[in-house]
Amino acid sequence: MFAPPFDPTDPTDPACPAARTADSPDTVRTVEVYRHPSAFPADVLQFFERAERRNAEFGLPWYRNLVDTVYPDHAGIGFYIVRRGRALMAVLPLRAERSGAGWRLHSLSNFYTTLYEPVLDAAVTPRDLLPLVAALRRDFPGFASLMLAPMDTAAPAWSMLLAALRQSGLATFDYFTHGNWALPVTARWRDYLAARDGQLRSTIKRMDKKFAAAGGRLEILRDPAAMPAAIAAYEAVYQASWKRPEPFPRFMPGLMQTYAAAGALRVGLAWLDGRPIAAQLWIVANGRAAIYKLAYHDDFKAYSPGTLLTAMLMERALDTDQVGEVDYLVGDDPYKRAWMSERRERRGIVAYNPRSLAGLAGLAYECMGRLVRMARTCRPGRPSAAPRPSAH
Repeated sequence: MFAPPFDPTDPTDPACPAARTADSPDTVRTVEVYRHPSAFPADVLQFFERAERRNAEFGLPWYRNLVDTVYPDHAGIGFYIVRRGRALMAVLPLRAERSGAGWRLHSLSNFYTTLYEPVLDAAVTPRDLLPLVAALRRDFPGFASLMLAPMDTAAPAWSMLLAALRQSGLATFDYFTHGNWALPVTARWRDYLAARDGQLRSTIKRMDKKFAAAGGRLEILRDPAAMPAAIAAYEAVYQASWKRPEPFPRFMPGLMQTYAAAGALRVGLAWLDGRPIAAQLWIVANGRAAIYKLAYHDDFKAYSPGTLLTAMLMERALDTDQVGEVDYLVGDDPYKRAWMSERRERRGIVAYNPRSLAGLAGLAYECMGRLVRMARTCRPGRPSAAPRPSAH
């Protein structure tokens, strides 16, 4: 979906000069930029603590680990902080990348990130965010585009950012990033399992007996002191699995140590003949269980160790941790439907800067690509469909 830039002749548009009123000292907006969370003042730390209650990936522990293990020497990292008077209104974590002679700006996220969201005060308005775009134009002259993903379209931050970017004169589009399966918890483990598909229940029962008869065992590690052993077991499984090697090998150990120290990590391990054959990492905090990583040794898939681990960790999440939601995070893998009950979509925002040649070129390419895809899906005799997003 495309949202045009603001209309400077429309007095109802907050970006229109005629709609602006004189600012008092309490309404003047200022922008500060910090390169690392270690430099944050106290009120920014508290701001992130509140955000983390909604999702672990919105908090400082997540960003510290991401910056320190993925972007330790990256010169384009910036946490853009907007104040209205002295009041903290918003924090937008960003990453700037050079593209030719210009810049492309991104949310401070990468493939490890399952959900991105700027930290916003409940009273923030699109007008509060306009100086932020002005600061980006100042720091990255002629930047071509700004991409923020993946995001929750039902969250207030989504509509707030779209409005602010449009009012700042940027040409904005949204695009699909991934499906997301989740379980709003309505029952404890026994009743939850009884409501699952009969094939899943049968698999759990049969494989539990088979695995135990072979001498297998399952365990959950969560204590910080157990993390060296848990990390070693997880990495051994991951290396023996079908998955590609981690491009940033320090990220997952850092993640495990970070959330174990906070009491939020659950590491499920399946062992057979003294070796780990399956591993799962769940982050459980503030009433939410996020299934973050899973892997199993392909030579032992006949035991369904992943299914057994999911059952064990799910039982603990529902009965012991008593969470209100379980989230499978990224992807429409068929097996997720067996455990979850609700599918959501995550989307991204891409905003082109029409004041730069690179931005105009990107905008033209975007529009052309969408028109071509729309024409293909609207051919006679074929049902129409929304255009697929461009790859950026």
